[in-house]
Formats: sequence, structure tokens, C-alpha cells
Amino acid sequence: MKVTIHNSWKPFLKTEFEKPYFQALANFVKQEYQNQTCYPPGSLIFSAFDKCAFQDLKVVIIGQDPYHGVGQANGLCFSVSDGISHPPSLINIFKEISSDIGKPYPESGNLERWAAQGVLLLNATLTVRAHQAGSHQNKGWETFTNEVIKAISNHKKEVVFLLWGGFAKKKAKLIDKEKHYILTSGHPSPLSANRGYWFGNKHFSQTNSLLEKVGLAPISW
Repeated sequence: MKVTIHNSWKPFLKTEFEKPYFQALANFVKQEYQNQTCYPPGSLIFSAFDKCAFQDLKVVIIGQDPYHGVGQANGLCFSVSDGISHPPSLINIFKEISSDIGKPYPESGNLERWAAQGVLLLNATLTVRAHQAGSHQNKGWETFTNEVIKAISNHKKEVVFLLWGGFAKKKAKLIDKEKHYILTSGHPSPLSANRGYWFGNKHFSQTNSLLEKVGLAPISW
């Protein structure tokens, strides 16, 4: 498995890469990519860590699985590459940003612009088989990404964690609430959003208020 991550992450992730569970995971992923169509492309599996340096990190958004449609997943949760139609959850994220802070709905669904400002867009599972949601769950990725969350909690302070939906909310137990901020709401998927659990959460303005309170630059959402 080719690992491309920003050097700032290596002190925190190197020991995980060396553990037996990760070696087994790497072998599984390698076999899957050789024998199946999988997403994101192999070179983008660790994009979340490559596009957001550890020292710059100030917001964490947690997703579950990469998108499993053709050309969608680019290694950042909820993000799609330029020119790709926006999936329903991303549409609802952009709608909430528009109503929350008045920013126009963007043409591109590529969230690398957020990552460059210190937003870690972390899926709990970093790979998936084409058209088979959840197909790479319980193979070791969750162990790895849980350790990532713990490392951020232990080695950073005043990070804003955005936990959307039941799956993400379970990660709250990994985060030191005395050092960090946790904002929770329903998931932006249509099923949750249309029941009133997403729209109006104002997470984007709240995040910026919290960042400014501790002297950090707000995110240009």
C-alpha cells in the first residue's frame, strides 16, 4: 500500500503502520485493489493526511465510508473531485453553509480548499469496493482512524470536532472534552436532513466563532 501523507503526521502514525493489524489491513486492501474496482484511487487513500498538515489542523469532520460511485471518492470525506456531480449529503452541507453564513452555493464539490485551511476530512473507513457501501468495514480501518482521533485529542488542543449522525457521534468518547470542542447534529444525508436533524445546526458559523475565540483564523467555507 503506497502511503502518501504529510511529513507532520509521520511521528503519530508510524507506530500504527507497523502494528500487525495494519499489516493485515494493508494486505487485504492490496488484494482488493488488484482483484476488484475500489475507491478512492490508490494514490488518494491517505489524502486526508496529505492535504491537511498536523500542525495546521483545527477542525475535524468525520465521515463513515468513501463514496462508492464512479469517480466520486477523492480521499476526503464528503468531497468529490472537480466536475463531479454533488452527492445528496454534500448538497445539504452546502445548503446549510448558504443559510448559516450566506455563502453562495459553490460550483465545485472538491473540499481540498477546506483541508488546506486545517480541516481534516476523515472517513472512518478509507477504502470501499465499487457500488458496495460498507464493503471494507471491520477490516482494520476503524482501529486505525480511532487511533488518529486519539492522537489529535492527546497532542492538540482547542480542535473543533464536527460529529454528524449516530456513527460519528460515537467517536466522542475518544476525544478529551476538557481540551476540545465537540459539535453534534444529525447527518446531512437526505434521510436525516429531511426529518429536521440537519438543517439549522449552524455548525459552520459556530465553528468559526470557536476558532476566533481562541485566536485562530476562521475557515472560509
